[in-house]
Formats: sequence, C-alpha cells, structure tokens
Amino acid sequence: MSPSFLCLSVAPNAESMSPGASCDTSLSISARKTLKVHGLVPPQPESYASQKARCLAQLARSQTNIDKYLYLSALRHRNVDLFYRILIDHFIELTPIIYTPVVGEACQRWCEIYQHPEGLYVSYRDKGRVADIVANWPQEEVEITVITDGSRILGLGDLGIGGMGIAIGKLALYTGCAGIRPDRVLPLTVDTGTNNATLRSNPLYLGDRSEKVSAEEEQELLDELLEALVRRWPRLVVQFEDWKNPFPSLARYGEKYAMFNDDVQGTGAVIMGGVIGAVKASGIAPRDHRAVFFGAGSAGVGVAQQIVEYFKTEGLSETEARKIFWFVDTKGLVTLDRGDKLPEHKVHFARDDNNGQQIGSLDEVIDHVRPTMLMGLSTIGGAFTPAIISKMGLWNQRPIIFPLSNPVSKSECTYGEAIVHTEGRVLFASGSPFDPITYRDKTYHPNQGNNMYVFPGIGLGTILCKASRVTGSMIYAAGQAVSARMSEGELEDGLLYPRLVRIREVSAFVALCVIRAAQKDAVDDEKSLREISDAQLEALIRAQMYDPHSV
Repeated sequence: MSPSFLCLSVAPNAESMSPGASCDTSLSISARKTLKVHGLVPPQPESYASQKARCLAQLARSQTNIDKYLYLSALRHRNVDLFYRILIDHFIELTPIIYTPVVGEACQRWCEIYQHPEGLYVSYRDKGRVADIVANWPQEEVEITVITDGSRILGLGDLGIGGMGIAIGKLALYTGCAGIRPDRVLPLTVDTGTNNATLRSNPLYLGDRSEKVSAEEEQELLDELLEALVRRWPRLVVQFEDWKNPFPSLARYGEKYAMFNDDVQGTGAVIMGGVIGAVKASGIAPRDHRAVFFGAGSAGVGVAQQIVEYFKTEGLSETEARKIFWFVDTKGLVTLDRGDKLPEHKVHFARDDNNGQQIGSLDEVIDHVRPTMLMGLSTIGGAFTPAIISKMGLWNQRPIIFPLSNPVSKSECTYGEAIVHTEGRVLFASGSPFDPITYRDKTYHPNQGNNMYVFPGIGLGTILCKASRVTGSMIYAAGQAVSARMSEGELEDGLLYPRLVRIREVSAFVALCVIRAAQKDAVDDEKSLREISDAQLEALIRAQMYDPHSV
C-alpha cells in the first residue's frame, strides 16, 4: 500500500510529519531538507494565508457542488491540517459542502466519483475473518468510529456502500466541531448487500450486488465486527448512523459498548434542546402543549422520547408526557386499534383514547388536535401546506413548527413559508439549512436543528472520561447543554440554537456536561476528572481539542 494512504496528522514544521503531507508548501527549508523533499515543491515557503487564498480561489472555480466536494476531499487527503484550518475559518460556508446537503449527492454518486480510500469496508463475505480486515487499518490509535450500512441515507433511502460518504463527513465534523484528532477516527461501512435494484445493475457499483442479508445474518456480522473493533481499540466510541432500523443495534450493543445512534439519540437530543427554548418562548406551560409528529419512524420516535424526558423534568409523569404526542404515518394517526401490526417503536406513542375513531390524513389530525407544536420527520417535501401553517398561526400566538427532514427537497416546508403564513410569529427549526428572510421590513434568522450541536461533544466527552457506556443521561445532558449555552444576544434575536460560529465553544461545553452525567452514572473510568471544577474541566477539554492553527 502506498505510504500516502490516509493523510494522518500534519505538523508543517515538525520532523514527525506524515508522508502524505511532506510536500506542504508551508514547510521551512530546514524541514524540507530533513524530510528529503527539498526541490519537490516551489522554493519559497509560504504562509497559511497564502495557502488559504489559493485553496479558496480554486474552490470558487469549481463549477458544481460535487466538484467542490471532491476538491475538499482531495485537500483533506493530501494536507489534513490545511483542510481543517480552512474548514474552521469558513465553517458556515463549507459545512454544507462536506456534509449535508451536498454529501447526499456524493453518496448517490459514490461509485462514480470514488477516487481514493478514506474508510474501512467490511463485507458480509468477510464473515469469519473480520478481525483480519480490522487489522488492516493503518492507524494505530482510533478513538471513535462511525458505522453505517447505507440502508437509509438521509431521506434518500438505500444507497449501499455509498453510505461511506456519511461516515467520512460525520467524522470530519467530529474533528472540525470538537477537535477529535483526524488521525484517530475510523469511517466504516458494513456491506450486507443492497435492496436498491438500480445500484445492483449499475456497472460502476463497487459493493455487493446481492440483496441485503437477513436481520439475523446482519446481527452475526455486527457481533463479530464490534468484538474485533474493541479488541483492537478497547476504548473505542462507536456511533451507528443511517440504519433503516436502528433499534435492534441500540438494544443489543448499548449496554455492552460505548455506543450510541445519532439518528435516534443525537437527533432527539438536539431537537429537545430547541424545544426547550421554543416552549419557553411560546408562553404555554409544558403540560399544556399538544405535539403532532408527521413521520413515525425511528428518528421521530427518538425525538419524542427525548422531549418526554424534558417534560418529566418539568413535573409531568411519563404517562402525562407521552399523552402530549400524536403520531401520523402513511396510514394516518397511529393508534393501538388501527387494525395493522405496529412496529415496536410505534407502540410506545400509539394513542388509546381515540374511541375507535381512525383519522387518515395529516390535515384531519391537525384539525382534531389543534397542536401547539408541529414536527416533521416524514421526508415528504411540502407536507406542511400554507393552509396547515396558517392554522398553526391562527390557534397559537407563537406556533412551534419544526420541519426536520433533509435534504432541502424533503423539508416539510420552507422557512419563508413558515414566516409568511404565521405573520412572522413562528418558532422555527429545520433539519435543512435555509437563508434569512425579510418580511414586512424585518429580517428573520432561521434555526437549523443540526445534530452537529450535540454529537461531536458526546463523542469528545465520552472519549475524555473513558466512559464504558453512553447512557441516556449523557444524551439528555448534551441536548440540555445546547439550550443552556445560548447567549443573551442569541435569545434576543429569537434564536433557538447558538450561532454556528461558536460551534467549538458549544461542543466543549456539551462535552463537559456529558462527562458530568457519566460521572453521576458511574460509567466514567477516568476518575481524575471528578476532582476538578467545571471551569478547570472546560479548560482541560479545550486544551485537548485538536487545533490545526497551533501545529
């Protein structure tokens, strides 16, 4: 294998630099001589400012978003520190390119645009020798892995091994947001076949062309994989991402490994953080809210479960909190007596007070419930029609509307629609990014309930306190931390989430709260962190975060 496979930690003025970055144009003459690359790059060492200017100019010349994605991928491959310097300096502009929404197109076209290895692929055909595959990963230290099977990528469905783009992008955010070292992350795709017939017939498809294996066969492979990973890296934090049915793995591995599922728990935590602020701003007591969820999949249920935990801290019982929610799926209101066999995760919130009445559409459910809160996790673009939004504004002084599906084409409504049809009174958060809106001479700023507010801090906190498990309290603490870190200026501007320019500060605070929750649950193995104050702990966390500007 070429020594340039995987550009590891780059230190432009250090002799310990990885081979993949030994031709960095910022290298001093003495470093070039030491590394025996003198003459292999132009003779004048240049500043970071010059490097950045060149990279941004080249990026601007890229004609399409996928061209920009590929350019940044190549930059990360050849000069990882420069990539993260530019990402941190231009976080708001570049995050949509390295992750959502552009990563969705990258995943769809993965086998067309593939250029170089950036992650580990474990196929079902490797069953029985997965440890050998894991041993091939060249990085000696790995602290966190993101694992996907590509079966439910964003709102795009089964993309097979194209899901690798999600694992790579997610880990780039772990580094950019929380400073987890880029040479200690592992993007991992489990290839158990695909049910996407178009992919299977594509001559460029690089994955297994068989239909997906059974759930039992997949479980056997995952058992072997998790054992192999933790045998090599005993302190590994495992994040599952974009699985069609995430609940079996959560139930099976959540108590055994330091593992969590971002689609269920991360989404739940970050939306709960926004709901905390929205409930306060609505002027309605928590127990008087009525929430309609359009979309009863794993993400929707995960969000509702997390909000239930918030309502319980406000004095409601579990039963009282669950009664606040009405779920709507493709068949209408989810009820216990609907006549179909409900998946286990839907039963938790199925209504039993409908008196035999079966309500078949979102519009009818909304008229029946008159909700204060409308959540969209349906991946049905435009499902929140102007009529629905107007009703929310008619019934509520400050209606809460969260269209959380992504990418933008799947969003249940746009920010502009929510503003116009509630006359600017909406409390809004979306899963996709939207631009500010000027309405009646006032500019309104959208909120994006992006998981990047929580998952990087969850991972960092779990790593630093050496937690043996990721508990429910740790997930709850992450969501609560986002709300608690809001500045006065952000609250005055009507925001529900901190501005993204503060993401590293927010991630450090989330990590602190996660660590304190792990300590209360007695799952932390790094006991020394118990003895220091919150101020000392936050300073320690910040000192541990990888900073490409300091290398």
